[in-house]
Amino acid sequence: MFFKKIIFFLLIVVVNFSFAQKRKKKTDTIYVYEKVVVYDTIYLEKPFKSKFKDIYLTLLSVQEKEIKDVLKEKLKNKRFNQKIRKQLANRLEYGIEAGLGLKNSNWARELSSDKQQFGENIGIWVSRNIADPRFSLMLSANVYHWNSTFDLDGTQEETYLNGYYFTKDNQPLLFQRFNNKHVEYALQLKFFYDWKNIRPFVGFLANRTDYKMQFLVPENKILNKLEDFKTTQINFGFSFGFQYRVLRKVLISFDYQQYNLNNVSVKNSSFDFDIFKTNNTFAERKINLGISYVISK
Repeated sequence: MFFKKIIFFLLIVVVNFSFAQKRKKKTDTIYVYEKVVVYDTIYLEKPFKSKFKDIYLTLLSVQEKEIKDVLKEKLKNKRFNQKIRKQLANRLEYGIEAGLGLKNSNWARELSSDKQQFGENIGIWVSRNIADPRFSLMLSANVYHWNSTFDLDGTQEETYLNGYYFTKDNQPLLFQRFNNKHVEYALQLKFFYDWKNIRPFVGFLANRTDYKMQFLVPENKILNKLEDFKTTQINFGFSFGFQYRVLRKVLISFDYQQYNLNNVSVKNSSFDFDIFKTNNTFAERKINLGISYVISK
């Protein structure tokens, strides 16, 4: 009996010891608390005593009269700007121009090795703005003088025109001279657009080219009268180019022109027939470099 009590006591001690070992292995939770202190800023208003007792500050106010004056000034400026724009839109300018050019004719290339004809021109022009100061119309009139690139002189040498009869009844007209030196009259209507100092344009033109041939014609049945036979037709074409404003009143221009000659012939008012009348159409092309001067203020 005694031994049973001892064994039971030892068993209890062993069990308690084993539970104690298990409790030591358990992880404990530690809570850390932080103390947070919040500070508030408090602003206190105190009356301020000014030393300038005699100075009074008044609130700024816009008077009705001032508002009316501002509106009146804006309206006046608007009317002034509209007047300036209207004056610019209706501005009329006029001036003179002169230049040099090269001309190329289809029919002349068959007779001459020199393809380009050199010439000079002078003219007058008038221009007016339309709708907007940047757009304008110009009407110009020019006279061109083109130098000859070939010469036929029947008085000095035999030519392929010598010995031909040109009248309907085979009455002789004795050929004397012909060259392609001639005068040209041109009228152009151009549409301009102003962009800074550059003014590109396109236009339409009408011109009359006067070529001349000389013949000895019979007078009292004797060939002793020298007569000129000329072209008298009007030709139409187009042009384009630009102007560059060098100074306020000085402009440099470059333009290209092209037109057609239809049914070329030469004739004299004293005779009722045409010489060299053809049904062909010949193109003539020109490039010109000129300078213009504005006369108007």
